[in-house]
Amino acid sequence: MTTTANPTTSPAAQPPAVVLELDNVRREFDDGHVLALRGVSMKIHDGEFVAIMGASGSGKSTMLSLLGALDVPSSGAISFRGQNVAELTDLATFRAHNIGFVFQAFHLMPTLNAIENVQVPMFEMPWTVRERQRRARELLEAVGMSHRLDHMPTKLSGGERQRVAIARSLANEPSILLADEPTGNLDSRSAA
Repeated sequence: MTTTANPTTSPAAQPPAVVLELDNVRREFDDGHVLALRGVSMKIHDGEFVAIMGASGSGKSTMLSLLGALDVPSSGAISFRGQNVAELTDLATFRAHNIGFVFQAFHLMPTLNAIENVQVPMFEMPWTVRERQRRARELLEAVGMSHRLDHMPTKLSGGERQRVAIARSLANEPSILLADEPTGNLDSRSAA
């Protein structure tokens, strides 16, 4: 007997799952004297691209820090796949397994070369040294940096450091990629 999938219940007909949900998130600094975010509520679904835009000082980087579990809201809730992030006991492991970051200031390790910097987030994964090296090489090749694998950050241009940071953000195949001005230091050809 063959079974035909009902289009209303097949996986393809289901809406994408909610990856991140913010519920009335507020973030204050300086004992409440500085309000960075006020009552932000939103849902981000699997496969969705979201751009957070606004003037300098409008809370974009604060929002990314909250979305990436680098900071906690003053009030409200942030959930990852239905789990309240505030209830997680090991945020470092959570971030390593679920979130990739491209920071505005790169945050590359100054004592590690490009391929080693890309491998840093992989240490949380159950991969062999050979697997980490292969993956880092592939990611650096994908961003046009295969010729600079052994170069230290101080020997790379701003755009090259940005590309290493982008490769590093993809190292663990994260569910979420958060990027704070990811193409700010790239020329128009590299940014495309």
